[in-house]
Amino acid sequence: MPTAGWLLADRGNDADWFREALKDKGIKVRIPGRKSRNRAVKYDKRRNRIEIMFGRIKDWRRGATRCDRCPETFFSAIMLAATVLFWL
Repeated sequence: MPTAGWLLADRGNDADWFREALKDKGIKVRIPGRKSRNRAVKYDKRRNRIEIMFGRIKDWRRGATRCDRCPETFFSAIMLAATVLFWL
């Protein structure tokens, strides 16, 4: 995997152990806290861009149904779709 400076994710990835593992690797965490959390967590409000991108990728049949058997091929198809959608 390529090195990352920060991770922008959805509430489904909100777990203390996951946040700590990312911080130990030097990755800035941008994950909103779940509604059931007692203490509010700071996060980047621009995460809706990522959600919009995944919604557009799901419009591509190959990305929505995961037609590839090999994870590397699937990842390359997602990267191709994200690149094309970025330029459109």
